[in-house]
Amino acid sequence: MKRILITGACGQIGSELTSFLRRRYGAENVIASDIKEPLKDTEESGIYEILDVRDKKTLKEVVDKYSIDTLFHMAAILSANGEKNPWLAWDVNVNGLYNILEIAREKNMERVFIPSSIAAFGPETPRVKTPQETVLKPRTIYGVTKVIVERLGEYYFWKFGLDVRGIRYPGIISSKTLPGGGTTDYAVEIFYEAVENKRYTAFLRKETRLPMMYMPDCLKATVMLMEADLSKLKHHGDFNLSGMSFSVEELAKEIKKHIPEFTCEYKPDFRQEIADSWPQSIDDSAAREEWGWKPDYDLSSMTEDMINKVKEKLK
Repeated sequence: MKRILITGACGQIGSELTSFLRRRYGAENVIASDIKEPLKDTEESGIYEILDVRDKKTLKEVVDKYSIDTLFHMAAILSANGEKNPWLAWDVNVNGLYNILEIAREKNMERVFIPSSIAAFGPETPRVKTPQETVLKPRTIYGVTKVIVERLGEYYFWKFGLDVRGIRYPGIISSKTLPGGGTTDYAVEIFYEAVENKRYTAFLRKETRLPMMYMPDCLKATVMLMEADLSKLKHHGDFNLSGMSFSVEELAKEIKKHIPEFTCEYKPDFRQEIADSWPQSIDDSAAREEWGWKPDYDLSSMTEDMINKVKEKLK
């Protein structure tokens, strides 16, 4: 990986991945892009391009301009926003994906990262310790597009020899950039509300348990997979991954240890149905065996670090 392009660089993961990769590979070698104006630190720390992944012509021009050999395709419409506008989700998540894969194939790129999600699972999928090989029958447009991500990425690997890699991300928790319309957003929002207002109203039931991961582990896993020896990988674009699993109530109780006056109410909305179709915990043994994955954070250490970072950010 010598010249890297990141799409969706203003998103929750993309923004922090940009900083992480610039520190690791040099700011001049990591080109950030998104459809909107850049975040201040993203623009100031290196090169930034306004880019819509549905625009193949401009995408190709950017790839040629910077001699890109590696792509991190993070641009996507997430689960909750996707249900509000499924046609846009399809356009961005599938048509944009096709453009990425075709240009990568045409340019004979070294490697492409295209994330999947636990949204690729559905009600028929085993929900506890969800296995690597399992039923993929999602009921959200976001989930449907992520199944396409996995299968099309695998097709390009076997058909054209394009090295496509990906992770089924769980919910990602970060203090830097607010999430962008996902069902696991509560696990970020709750920290800001706890620090600022000492109360939060969750849009999921208190017993709702979902797989989660702290952003430092997310970045670590993403780069570990991309740097892994291809010959050791039995899977490619669909690795199960997890850091921890907890219920909304368990997270609220953990926050209360640090902010005793904090209270949490529960008023489930349309996102509850989405959450009920997703796993409660993940079997990520394939990632552990094939490229040495192991998380650094659990619920306790993540909560303490998040509260400290949010307090500092809100000063």
